[in-house]
Amino acid sequence: MENNCINISFALFLVNLMIYWINIALRRSKALYKLGTIITISINLLLSTSLILRWISNGYFPLSNLYESLIFLTWGLTFLQLILEQQNRSPFVGSIATPVGLFIIAFASLSLPENMKEASPLVPALRSNWLMMHVSIMMISYATLILGSLLSILFLVLYNIRNRKKNNIKSNNATKQLSRITLLQSIDNLSYRTIGLGFPLLTIGIVAGAVWANEAWGSYWSWDPKETWALITWLVFAAYLHSRLNKAWEGEKPAILASVGFVVVWICYLGVNFLGQGLHSYGWFL
Repeated sequence: MENNCINISFALFLVNLMIYWINIALRRSKALYKLGTIITISINLLLSTSLILRWISNGYFPLSNLYESLIFLTWGLTFLQLILEQQNRSPFVGSIATPVGLFIIAFASLSLPENMKEASPLVPALRSNWLMMHVSIMMISYATLILGSLLSILFLVLYNIRNRKKNNIKSNNATKQLSRITLLQSIDNLSYRTIGLGFPLLTIGIVAGAVWANEAWGSYWSWDPKETWALITWLVFAAYLHSRLNKAWEGEKPAILASVGFVVVWICYLGVNFLGQGLHSYGWFL
């Protein structure tokens, strides 16, 4: 049942990817938008079912290994996508979130060794209520920051396209140009608000992790590679929000910083862990 939920989710992600991209090509068809939303809800419910079944079966919140965290991250992305779409009624959110969700679910299902998908008894350090609080908040913060950074990347793409065409725009196309500027501002503001939500979640997650580390290992901070990259991630997005709040940077520059943050989040989440070093390692490559 659990595997069936994941496999169906993968298939629906493929369908949704085509729907969202066709929707953009057809200039925002309401019927396709509604269909994409319904499929996203279905994916989220399937992932929820998979996580709940795993929770019931194993007796602990399913966030103890890489496979479970990937499924939870995908659930978080679809959940946030639904929230942002309801607030903004824009197909662009789904068009950038769906490929990432598809990649994550494909990686979890097809690339991970079978032994990494299997649940195993929790080690003593993980037998704590902090498992649910710390890891779930961190994963939701990752999902939020990833989505906000993707919006900044989309902003940069559209911004550069607009600049290339700027010199070729004639006076009778002024309305069209104004429409593009409004779209860019909308995407930029949505990225800012999304990252503004993800940053405090990241902060809470890091603080909760420090408290848990002290309880489990006797030290709040040990400069473990995961901890170090979590701090780097925090600093990157702190710099982004600082530049936006004091209006030192506007438009392209903060969007570039947020795009860097997209890479940093993935290094923090996956890159460091796969090196097989530190207390947070999944130990796959080494």
